[in-house]
Amino acid sequence: MIQIGIVDDKSLNRKMIRQNLYGIPNIEIVIEAVNGLDFLDKIKEKPSNHLPQVVLIDLDMPILNGIETIAIATIRFPLIKFIVLTVFDDDEKIFEAIKAGAAGYLLKDDAPDMLIDAINNAFHLNGAPMSPAIARKTLQWLKQSTQPFPSNHSASDNVLNVLTEREQEILKLLVEGQDYKKIASTLFISPQTVRTHISRIYEKLHINSKAQAIQLANKYNRN
Repeated sequence: MIQIGIVDDKSLNRKMIRQNLYGIPNIEIVIEAVNGLDFLDKIKEKPSNHLPQVVLIDLDMPILNGIETIAIATIRFPLIKFIVLTVFDDDEKIFEAIKAGAAGYLLKDDAPDMLIDAINNAFHLNGAPMSPAIARKTLQWLKQSTQPFPSNHSASDNVLNVLTEREQEILKLLVEGQDYKKIASTLFISPQTVRTHISRIYEKLHINSKAQAIQLANKYNRN
């Protein structure tokens, strides 16, 4: 059984997510919250064996938004997987969420089957679910970015150079709309290997994010 959390300030959105997950035998919703602060307050009251294992979280919320919530919660509760579920597909929000520690990023208009698959991938396979639209943005950003990296990379390095050829290849196939099984078949590798490569792409995009996360956590611990 996968224990699920839902964090969204709009009751209609929470209702739609519940409906999409209704009747799925291995999924149980254990917490709902209207913003990040509400989530952090409610999760304190949960026994350790009843914490959510995967949290579906919106980005644009009052009081404490999704990015700040992920940054704080991934430090306090490192075993929880956060999947962003939002209407936003702009570069800044996507990569701020990934850097904060999001395990995956889906759009609210993605098919319900994609959401269920994303939950299973994140939980059972430590995967990094990513919708084709987000994969496309990721690839564009990687090609254009000249952000500095730690000492083993120069500031002039293109971020795409940090990815292996196979990781770039998988990202491009995601952009084309291929699912994990199709990518695996195309490249003659297993779906699990595809998921591992996508997880590594996320890990490489987390560069220089931990300090920001700790800063946010300290800020809200003092409140």
